Amino acid sequence: MSITTLRIGGVPEHFNLPIHLAMERKLFETRGVAVEWTTFKGGTGQMTKALADGEVDMCILLTEGVISSIAKGNPSKIISEYVTTPLTWGVHTGAKNTLDNYQNIYDKKYGISRFGSGSHLMAIVDANSHGHDLKKEQFEVIKNLDGALESLVNLDTDVFYWEKYTTKPYVDSGQLRRVGEYKTPWPCFVVAATDDILEREPDNVIRVLRTIHDSCDNFMQDDDAIKMVSERFGQKIKDVERWYHSTEWAIHGWVSEKMLRSVVYHLKAAEIIGEEEVIPELIWRR
Repeated sequence: MSITTLRIGGVPEHFNLPIHLAMERKLFETRGVAVEWTTFKGGTGQMTKALADGEVDMCILLTEGVISSIAKGNPSKIISEYVTTPLTWGVHTGAKNTLDNYQNIYDKKYGISRFGSGSHLMAIVDANSHGHDLKKEQFEVIKNLDGALESLVNLDTDVFYWEKYTTKPYVDSGQLRRVGEYKTPWPCFVVAATDDILEREPDNVIRVLRTIHDSCDNFMQDDDAIKMVSERFGQKIKDVERWYHSTEWAIHGWVSEKMLRSVVYHLKAAEIIGEEEVIPELIWRR
C-alpha cells in the first residue's frame, strides 16, 4: 500500500526537535503517512512564500508572520498552535557597534531576513509599542542568521531581532551583543497548511498533526530532552534548561480565536495590516 508524503518545513532551531524525533522514530509511518522535511534558514517570510508558491504543504512558522501573510492573500490556513508560550526575541547588535542601550535603537539600521518575516514584523511591533515609527529605508534584507552575523560585524546594520537562545552562542563568543529583549504577547509558533493540501488530503493532514502533538507531548515529558537539545544545537545545558522550562508545546489542534484577534489588532496598530483591511478566514474549520 502506498503512503502519502506531506512536505513540511521549518527553521533549523530547537523548537522543531519534536518533529525531527518523530521522523527519526518513524512515528508518522505508524499512522500511514510520511513527512518530507525542508529547512528554511530564511525564517517565516521564506516559508510563507513557499506555502503560497506550493513548494511545501505545511510549515511551522511564527504566528504573526503567517497571519499577516494570509491577510494579504496567501491561500493557507492555521491548523494548530505549535508552541503555546511567547517567543523571547533577543535585540542584537555587532560587538564593535557603539550602540549600548535598547532605548536608542529606533533610528538605527535594522537587518531583517526578508520583508514580512518575524525579524521585520517584531521590530515594527516593538517600536510601535514604544511610540516609535520605523521607516522602510531603515530595513536591510540580510536573508538569514548567517547574513545577519556578517552584516552586524561589518557595521552595515545596527540591530537584529532573532530568538534569544538561538543567538546566545554568538553572544557568548563575543560576535554579537544583546542590548535588549522583546517578548511576543501571544503564542509564538503555529502550524499552517495550504488550502490545496487541506482540500486534497484532509485525513492525512490530521494524521500528521496528531503525530506532531504526540511527539510534543512525549518531548515535554522526556528526561533526556534537555541533554538532546544541548548536544544537537551546541547550547549550554544551563541555557537549554531555562529555555525548556519556559516553553510549552501544543498537544491538540485548538487555536484561540481571541489570540488571533489580538495579533490582528497589533499588526493593524503597527500598520502592517491596513486598518480597513478585510481579514479572511485564518483557521482551518475541520
